Amino acid sequence: MSLFGSTPDLKTVSKTAPLAERMRPRTLDEYVGQEHLIGPGKPLRVQIERDDASSMIFWGPPGVGKTTLAKIIAETTKASFIEFSAVLSGIKEIKQVMADAEKASTYGSRTILFVDEIHRFNKAQQDAFLPYVERGTIRLIGATTENPSFEIISALLSRCRVYTLKALTDEQIRALLERALNDEERGLGSLHVAADDDALEMLAGYANGDARNGLNGLEVAARLAQSAKSRITKELATEALQQRVLLYDKKGEEHYNLISALHKSVRNSDADASLYWLGRVLQSGEDPMYVARRVIRMAVEDIGLASPEALNLCLSARDAMDFLGSPEGDLALAQAVAYLALAPKSNALYTAYGEVLSDIETTRAEPVPLHLRNAPTGLMKALDYGKGYKYAHDEAGRVADMECLPESLRGRTYYHPTAEGREKLLSQRMEEIRRIKEEKR
Repeated sequence: MSLFGSTPDLKTVSKTAPLAERMRPRTLDEYVGQEHLIGPGKPLRVQIERDDASSMIFWGPPGVGKTTLAKIIAETTKASFIEFSAVLSGIKEIKQVMADAEKASTYGSRTILFVDEIHRFNKAQQDAFLPYVERGTIRLIGATTENPSFEIISALLSRCRVYTLKALTDEQIRALLERALNDEERGLGSLHVAADDDALEMLAGYANGDARNGLNGLEVAARLAQSAKSRITKELATEALQQRVLLYDKKGEEHYNLISALHKSVRNSDADASLYWLGRVLQSGEDPMYVARRVIRMAVEDIGLASPEALNLCLSARDAMDFLGSPEGDLALAQAVAYLALAPKSNALYTAYGEVLSDIETTRAEPVPLHLRNAPTGLMKALDYGKGYKYAHDEAGRVADMECLPESLRGRTYYHPTAEGREKLLSQRMEEIRRIKEEKR
């Protein structure tokens, strides 16, 4: 098969192809969404109209038009188009394609290499593109659902413009569904199927910003409507959809986004938002025990000693989830999350321990002071192990005037309790201990 036979023909799509493929926009005027990029005078629109040969990365969730844009660019600029899957191709195929593209360029042929899921290429595979992108042998257009900063090597990223594509709104997806219902050439117009407003709203909501999901759902609903009353009702749409599938990738950025939203809502004492994000995480298929571990982390990082019982509650919630499983155990996590959100907050201990680790990293590892060492043998006693140790229980106030830090850190204070919750009492106790020590000096 020739790699450089023609530009992509967006007008000739098999009638047996899925509806989402048949309805793929063929021009920028048909394209829906991403007005911040392809609206009049916007950066990507200008780049396309000027036939700018720069390479680029399209970053956005599934079904927002990354592949479609690449094909429109190729057709608009009359360039040869190669669609390359990072899932199916290795470095051998990459080098062969690059060599063929370089040969074609000597005859004045321009090549756009579209790499879907470019984040799946490893460093060596991405490195293979570099010299050809740099020389302009190919115009690389990569598509990724993952943050390019993390997934694409810096050398390649610096040679590409990154465009962020947004999930489509429900209104935009509904417009696409209505277009598909009425289009007799590529869509479902020949079926003469109508749809109720609430059915279209449900299908658009189900899509979750993904045009492909919305069109797939519409296609199933239309086929079901043919054997009914030739009308898509809300009940029929529900039957077609079966279950709403939320965008989630346990190893991708959305995984971290949802957990981050949960953690930050708890930290900000927003119980309602905390419960919402917990529900999103659990309903999206995350391992409940992973969520339980993160909730326990919140208890020690953001609540701390301001409400020390929070840790026990979270540990109990983890045990309940382990014992009951989901969905019964979900309520235990919800109870823990709501409590954390409403509990007094303190990161004093978290900050203190961070400073301890920093001092350990940056200061000399001094030996334990002799008075803090045990002396179980005569030799150790002869070497002054334990000499000068004061037993606190024998001291007034149960506090001895004795330095317990290494000499270079003498007097260092790490823990600064807040005035929140139980820490207010701890702060008073620390002040009392300081006073007792000063009186003994």
